[in-house]
Amino acid sequence: MNTRGLRSQLKDSVPVTGLSPQAGAYGVPDTLRRGFSSVKNELLPSHPLELSEKNFQLNQDKLNFSTLRNIQGLHAPLKLQMEYRAARQIQRLPFLQSSNLAIDTLRGSDDMIGFEDILNDPAQSEMMGEPHMMVEYKLGLL
Repeated sequence: MNTRGLRSQLKDSVPVTGLSPQAGAYGVPDTLRRGFSSVKNELLPSHPLELSEKNFQLNQDKLNFSTLRNIQGLHAPLKLQMEYRAARQIQRLPFLQSSNLAIDTLRGSDDMIGFEDILNDPAQSEMMGEPHMMVEYKLGLL
C-alpha cells in the first residue's frame, strides 16, 4: 500500500487547534447557533476510502463536466454550472430544512431514493434553535 499518498491527503484534514471557527465572541463555542460540537468531525479519517467517499459527489460532477465538455463543447458545462449556482441560491429560512429539489433535478438524482432520503429527517435534527435568532444571525443583525 502506498502510504506516502495517504499521508499527503491526511495532512490537509488535520484541524488547527488555535483557530476555532465555532468559537463565539468570548472564545466559548456558540452552542445555541451551531449546535453541539462533535469530536468525530475533528478526527482523522479511519479508512483510506473515507476521503474518497466524502468527495464522491464533487468528483462525480468533475467527471460529468469533463465528459460534457468533450462531447458538446465548453458552453454546456458552463451553462450547467450557472444553473447549479442559481439552484443553490434558492433557500428557505435558516430554521427550515430544504429538500434541494432543484439541485437533485439538475443532477438527475431526483428519481432515486438514497440513504440520505430516509435517514435525513429534519424532525430528528440535533440543531434546533429559535427561529428569530437564526434569521437575525443570518442577516448579520446579531
